[in-house]
Amino acid sequence: MTSQDKTKYQELPIRPHGILWQEDFITPSHEAQLISIFQNELEWPSRSGRISLHYGYSFDYKTFGIDPDIPYKEFPDWLQPLIPTTEGRPPEQVCLQYYPPGSGIPPHVDAHMAYDQLYALSIGAPIMMQFRRGEERVDVDLVPRCMMQMTGESRLFWTHGIKKRKNDTLADGSVRPRGDRWSITYRWVREGECECGDVEVCDVAQRKNGVEKEKRSLKELTTKEEGEGGVSG
Repeated sequence: MTSQDKTKYQELPIRPHGILWQEDFITPSHEAQLISIFQNELEWPSRSGRISLHYGYSFDYKTFGIDPDIPYKEFPDWLQPLIPTTEGRPPEQVCLQYYPPGSGIPPHVDAHMAYDQLYALSIGAPIMMQFRRGEERVDVDLVPRCMMQMTGESRLFWTHGIKKRKNDTLADGSVRPRGDRWSITYRWVREGECECGDVEVCDVAQRKNGVEKEKRSLKELTTKEEGEGGVSG
């Protein structure tokens, strides 16, 4: 199965709408090869918790856009077969992240001004992601080797995040310990401006309406939510 086989994507029958899903985007043997590369061949930042490596343009954790001060980095050979294409071009920004057991990421919406399409490939242990809008909460189980594309309201209007905890409680009430997990997030630079007009989540609409939205890094958001009893996702 190749990254270009778009006929395999199915929309999840849930709200938020627009979560497109492809199971077994890669084979178990390909996954094992990738994990070996991640563990033995890549140079990761020397700190604990969730860590990231960037390809193409670098993600800016303060503006949630592209970091203009870091040069473009070509995609490595191992990444090339994993690149989905949309609108006839590859993504401009790819982020490989390692999630050790217990780590998470605060709920957020990827910037509307900077990015258009958003895909994510899960590798290693499964983990529960939560989508949120207002009082609504929807859990999605990110199983190994699945490719998820966020479109429509799931991309633009609902936050997505992962709770910082050692175990996930599944729909049947069973508890599943977390293991080592990697994710590859693909982002396409937006051509033109977002026209959704949602001042609550859209940085383009906020700018047009004179709304100054506080910009905080994901690290700062994580610290804040840990102090409030754990990172929500």
